[in-house]
Amino acid sequence: MRKTKNILFIMFDQLRFDYLSCAGHKTLETPNIDRLASMGVRFSRTYVQSPICGSSRMSFYTGRYVHSHGAQWNGHPLKVGEHTMGDHLRSSGMDCWLIGKTHMKADIAGLNRLGIAHDGIIGARVAECGFDVYIRDDGLWAEGPDGFYDNRRSPYNEYLKSKGYAAENPWHDYANAGVDDQGEMASGWLTKNADKPANIREEDSETPWLTSRTIDFIEERGDTPWCAHVSYIKPHWPYIVPAPYHGMYGHNHIQPVNRDPAEKQNTHPVYDQFLNNAVGKMFHKDEVRDVVIPAYMGLIKQCDDQMGRLFTFLEDSGRMDDTMIVITSDHGDYLGDHWMGEKELFHEVSVRVPLIVYDPRPEADATRGTACAELVEAIDLVPTFLEATGAPDASHRLEGRSLCGLLRGETPDDWRTAAFSEIDYSFYAARQTLGVGVADARGYMLRSERWKYIYFTGFPPQLFDLENDPDEYTDLGRSAAHADVCDTMKDMLLERLLKRRNRVTITDQGVVEVRSGEGKGGILIGNW
Repeated sequence: MRKTKNILFIMFDQLRFDYLSCAGHKTLETPNIDRLASMGVRFSRTYVQSPICGSSRMSFYTGRYVHSHGAQWNGHPLKVGEHTMGDHLRSSGMDCWLIGKTHMKADIAGLNRLGIAHDGIIGARVAECGFDVYIRDDGLWAEGPDGFYDNRRSPYNEYLKSKGYAAENPWHDYANAGVDDQGEMASGWLTKNADKPANIREEDSETPWLTSRTIDFIEERGDTPWCAHVSYIKPHWPYIVPAPYHGMYGHNHIQPVNRDPAEKQNTHPVYDQFLNNAVGKMFHKDEVRDVVIPAYMGLIKQCDDQMGRLFTFLEDSGRMDDTMIVITSDHGDYLGDHWMGEKELFHEVSVRVPLIVYDPRPEADATRGTACAELVEAIDLVPTFLEATGAPDASHRLEGRSLCGLLRGETPDDWRTAAFSEIDYSFYAARQTLGVGVADARGYMLRSERWKYIYFTGFPPQLFDLENDPDEYTDLGRSAAHADVCDTMKDMLLERLLKRRNRVTITDQGVVEVRSGEGKGGILIGNW
């Protein structure tokens, strides 16, 4: 196969797998993303390695499980020395750039320990997940009694100020706030305001702004090969969107909620903590869903329209013919399903994400417009990019598998039979309420063709029969009749954990070469 020249790796934050019309949503139309799916492959069963922004992204960027790279939560540094897609791709002559969000925090202690200058090219790349930064904006510029949540400079805020939005923090005062009936600011942090239009011109809002920066980047790169990670903050909360998107959908467009009263009876202790926290209780109310979900749909519709703008530019500039395009998300959003809000746990709406891959090479012609139901993990993208670009093999380090074979219509006989995800919930009030130690607040999910098994350290397991209970209402983890299934799934989980890639400084071929050279260095062992 010829090599892929460019890669456009697009990620939306908190986009559910089922909120695209090509994935079956009955009232939300996403024709531009659908069109990309018709040109490529939609991987219909894709799972993130953690349903938390930061840890999920670090797995996307490294091709490794969370327990391998160690960045367990938002703001957790990816340790110095951890290889990322940027490190791998540069070895094949491809630059790797960031446009948007990463949720990465630099390992300052590691840089200092090794004497690496923070402002040098090595220090900058280590601090930015291996990317060269075209523009970084993590998109959460909240300010509380202790100051800003994110203390870095906001390029988006600077842009808004240049456009005449007069405020110290126009991200909050305009882009993520509306105006109430008294003419006062209606903050998007309050979900009751989600039905109001954001107090900003649509073309100045976050999603069009980042699309414009992406187009600028591609125009500037010319004929030089590149990988661009374009990472949008939306449709992540605050749930507020500018006109006309704020009024495109109403409560009559909302799909039925996926929850059952039985889920709140005899609940698993960890699940019980999350469904009864503040955001969970809020989404118990239908009035909340009636206001929030139309705004969430409007945000997605705006994202899709911007994809139409971006794809038109790629076609007009000829870049569609030599650019692999990926669309995915870092996790989903409960939106009241299973009596929960936000993400965090392992129901499908939280841990399963959309994934569409368009490969322009003729070898992928046979699969265009198809949906692939193989179990795919987020960590599969890095090995996919490496194979597509002809980068050196890194299978001794990477824990994902290339999707290139599936893009060609080939299914390996040994393709995975289960998808894996995990969470460190030590940062939540649930840990304290349950009396769990910081080191033990762990949860692991293994989803096979039929079963979803969830193991929380120190608690009974959860088990769902996805064949007979696809809505995940009935937890069979404490059912004596299903003890054998739990044991089998636990053994499979242990096997997955034991396959962690620990030997990362020497390749598999290097091991073979060391073995084949035994004795040639003059060391003789075991001779009489």
